[in-house]
Amino acid sequence: QVQLVESGGGLVQAGGSLRVSCAASGRTISSYNMGWFRQAPGKEREFVARISWRGGTTSYADSVKGRFTISRDNFKNTVYLQMNSLKPEDTAVYYCAAADPSRYSVSPVSPVAYNYWGQGTQVTVSS
Repeated sequence: QVQLVESGGGLVQAGGSLRVSCAASGRTISSYNMGWFRQAPGKEREFVARISWRGGTTSYADSVKGRFTISRDNFKNTVYLQMNSLKPEDTAVYYCAAADPSRYSVSPVSPVAYNYWGQGTQVTVSS
């Protein structure tokens, strides 16, 4: 089992930056594809970014491309999401997710590709 704990959320003004982290425990995530999703009130959970287990492949939602960067440190068993040029529409609960090798065939932009989820961290961007 993998436990994921997000941290680093908070309140920031539009145009500002924030970095959220996802610390994994229980087992190493070095062979897991990792993703970030977000969910705003009244909306469905949506894909934000993902990174392959070796870190060599990343992809982003169009809405965050060029502003957000996903990275991972397998030695620290941690995944990061650097968010720059934040907009009020980025306000949401941000969730970290992990996909073990059994889910590799599922599109990484789909929530069903991920076996494990964190509890989420709130990011609020004020205008």
